[in-house]
Amino acid sequence: MKKREEISEKYKWDLTDYCKDNQDCISRLNIVKKEMQKIKDYETKLFNEETVFECLLFNSDIWLKLDALLSYATLKVSEDGENSEAKELQEKGMSVYLEFSTLSSFIKVEISELPTEVLNKLMLNSSYPQFREYFRDISRFKPHILSKKEEALLSKMQSFSGGFSEVFDMLNDVDFTFESVQDAQGNKKELTHGNYGLYIQSSDRVLRKNAMIGLHKKYQEFNNTLATNYINDIKSNAFSSKIRNFDSCLENALFGEEISGKVYDNLIDSANKNLSVFHKYFEIKRQELKLDKFAIYDLSAPTTDRFNVNISYEEAIELVKKATAPLGVEYMNLVQKAYDERWIDVYENKGKTSGAFENASYRIHPVVLLNYKENINSVFTIAHELGHAMHSYYSDKKQPYETSHYSIFLAEIASNVNEILLLLYLMKTAKTKEEKIFCYSHFMYNFYGSFFRQTMFSEFESKLHSIYESTQILSKDILNNIYWDLNKKYFGENVELLSEIRYEWSRIPHFYRAFYVYKYATGITSAVHIAKRLFNNEEGAKESYLQFLSAGSSRPPLEVLKLAGVNLEDPLSFQEVFEFAESILNDWKKI
Repeated sequence: MKKREEISEKYKWDLTDYCKDNQDCISRLNIVKKEMQKIKDYETKLFNEETVFECLLFNSDIWLKLDALLSYATLKVSEDGENSEAKELQEKGMSVYLEFSTLSSFIKVEISELPTEVLNKLMLNSSYPQFREYFRDISRFKPHILSKKEEALLSKMQSFSGGFSEVFDMLNDVDFTFESVQDAQGNKKELTHGNYGLYIQSSDRVLRKNAMIGLHKKYQEFNNTLATNYINDIKSNAFSSKIRNFDSCLENALFGEEISGKVYDNLIDSANKNLSVFHKYFEIKRQELKLDKFAIYDLSAPTTDRFNVNISYEEAIELVKKATAPLGVEYMNLVQKAYDERWIDVYENKGKTSGAFENASYRIHPVVLLNYKENINSVFTIAHELGHAMHSYYSDKKQPYETSHYSIFLAEIASNVNEILLLLYLMKTAKTKEEKIFCYSHFMYNFYGSFFRQTMFSEFESKLHSIYESTQILSKDILNNIYWDLNKKYFGENVELLSEIRYEWSRIPHFYRAFYVYKYATGITSAVHIAKRLFNNEEGAKESYLQFLSAGSSRPPLEVLKLAGVNLEDPLSFQEVFEFAESILNDWKKI
C-alpha cells in the first residue's frame, strides 16, 4: 500500500481554506484559547435581552473558529492515523474544544432558568432570528437541563468518561492487520479494510468466503476487548439518559431531534412485515449466480460483467454530473467545482481512515474522504458523499451559522438521492439486458445495505440498551447471541450464514453513536420518494428539494423533510418504498 507522500497532490484534498498548515492551526488555536476566556465575563449576568444576545453572538464566533480548526486537525489524522504530529494537533484542538465547552456550559443553564415568558420574548426577537430555534429548544429541554454545577461537571467529565469510539478507531484503523486470504487458485491476497470491499464483490466465490471469514476472525480474536469497550459505551449512554430524566436511551435520542416515536416504530414494523421482499431478492440473486445454496458472502457478488471495467476518477465525476442533471446547472457546476478545487481526497494510503465520509465547516468548502477503487461502486460512493457535501454547501450558503447545521436525522437523505439519481440514469441509458440487471441488482443491494442491514442494526442496539436498562447486565455472549439471532431472522432459512458473522457487530463504528443507524433506513426511504419526483421532472420537485437542502436546522427535522414532500409519520411512506423495490424485483425476474 502506498504511503501518503506517494499519492499525487491532485488526488489529495486541499485543506488550506481550513488552515494554511499545522503551525497556522496551532497559532490560531492559541489565539482562540485566549480570546474565549472572555466568555466568563457573561456568567451570572444573563438576565436581560441585550446581554443574552451579546453572549450568544460571542459564543457563536468562538465555536465557528473552533469548528474549522478542529476539523483541520481531525482531517489531518484521517489522512494518516500514524502521523504523530497530526495526532498531537488533534489532541490540542480537542483540549481547547473541551475547555470552551466547560467554560460556556453556564449559558444554556442560565438561559433555561429564565421564565417561559422571557424565553418566548427572546425567541420572537426579530433582530436575532438565527436564535429562534435555540430558544425553542431550551424551552423543550428545560426538564432535562441540570444545575449549573452539574452541567459544568458533566462537561469536564467528557475528557475521560467517553473515548470508546476513539479506542475502537485506533484498534480498527491503525492497530489491526489482517492475515492474507486465498483465492480459488490458491493465491494469497493481502487483506485490508479497503480491498475487503473488492474481495466480497469478486466473482471468485472462494475469495469472497475467505475474505469474510478472515476479516471477522480478527474481531473474534479481540471479542473480549471490543465487547467490553462497547458495553461501557452503552453504560455511558444509560447514565446520561437517566441523569437527564429520560425513561430510556431511545427516548433521549429521539427527543434530541424531535423525532416522533411513530417514525421509529414505522421503520421496525415495516421491515419485519416486508422481510419477504428481501428474501425474494436473495432468491433471484441465487438464480442469477446459478448457485445451489445462497450464502451471506454471496450478497456482494456481481451478477453481470457490464461494469467490471476500470472507471477512472475523472470519468466518475462526469458520470455524477450527468446523473444529477435533474437538479439543474448550478448543482452540476458544484460537482465540477469539487473536482477542480480538490475538495476530495481520492485514493487509499497507509494509515488513512477506511471507508468514506464528508466534513464541512461553515462558509468553508466541504471536503470528502474516499478510498477510491476504479469500479462502479466507487462511483456511487462519490455520488453519495457529494450529496452530503452539497447539502452542507446549500445550508451554509442560505443559513446563518446558528441554523446551518442540519439535523443528523436528515443527513443521509441527500446522499441517497444522489445515488438513486445515478442509478435511475444508468437504468435509463442501459442498452442491454445485462446492464438492466446490473441496475436492478445495484438498487436492491443498496436497499439491502441502507434499509435491511441498518434496521437490523437498529433492532440490535435497541435490544442491548433495553436489556442493560432493565437488568444492568450485558456480556460478550449476550451481544454475540443477539446479533446471531437477528441475522437468522432477517436473512431467513434459505441463506447460509457463517459462524464468524456473530462478531460482525464489533466492526460497526456507528454503534458508538447510539441510535444513529436507523437514520440510514429513513434516509433511503425519503430519498426514493424525492429522487423519483426529480427524475420524472415533476412540477416543483427541483425547487422543493433545493429548499430542503437549504433549510439547515431552521425548523424541526420532520418539518424540513416535509418541504421535500415526505412524511415519515405515515406508514404508507415506508410501504411505498417496498412497493418500488417489489417492482424492481418483478422486472428483474421478467428478463
